[in-house]
Amino acid sequence: MSKEELLSLRENKRQKCIVYTRVMGYHRPVESFNVGKTGEHKQRKQFRE
Repeated sequence: MSKEELLSLRENKRQKCIVYTRVMGYHRPVESFNVGKTGEHKQRKQFRE
């Protein structure tokens, strides 16, 4: 079964995932960012301690 078929079978069970990030000392959802800030967020590198 292909990836697209699996996704279409489970479409009614899917829900939106809200991603938060820390900006200027507090957490904000990424979806509320403007175009420039969204682009900056995509360019960030993830790291682990």
